[in-house]
Amino acid sequence: MKPILVFLFLSFTSCFAFAQNHQGNHQDIENYKITYLKEKLDLTAAEDKIFWPIYNSWQSEQGALRKERKGKMISFRKSTDIESLSDTEVQQLIQNELNFKQRDLDIEKKYYNKLKSSLPIKTVGKYYRAQETFKRELLSRYRDGRKS
Repeated sequence: MKPILVFLFLSFTSCFAFAQNHQGNHQDIENYKITYLKEKLDLTAAEDKIFWPIYNSWQSEQGALRKERKGKMISFRKSTDIESLSDTEVQQLIQNELNFKQRDLDIEKKYYNKLKSSLPIKTVGKYYRAQETFKRELLSRYRDGRKS
């Protein structure tokens, strides 16, 4: 009985440590992203007061959608054996994936409209460019084995 309890305790603590580390990595990336955006956008004080509340709301809404998607585990990529599913189930998986992508796009459009109605379009363009360059830089850093 003792070995089983020890095994369960070790399993639990290692899972907890992994979850803590994963959460820490996510927060590190988000902090790096904010620093990166601040540098690339070079916003005026007035633009800063407009941009960050919109950005934070946008990130919150996208985060909630990702959490919902993950919670439901509705993803075509999560199905390991397509052959064991019925045609209806495959169709439903694809439709669910498309629905999540559409909702994500709807959020993107909503916040694009908020940004362009509140800030100069060139500032909005800088934001979109910075988003893309951030993704490339982050991928490059992780490929190189550096985490920030």
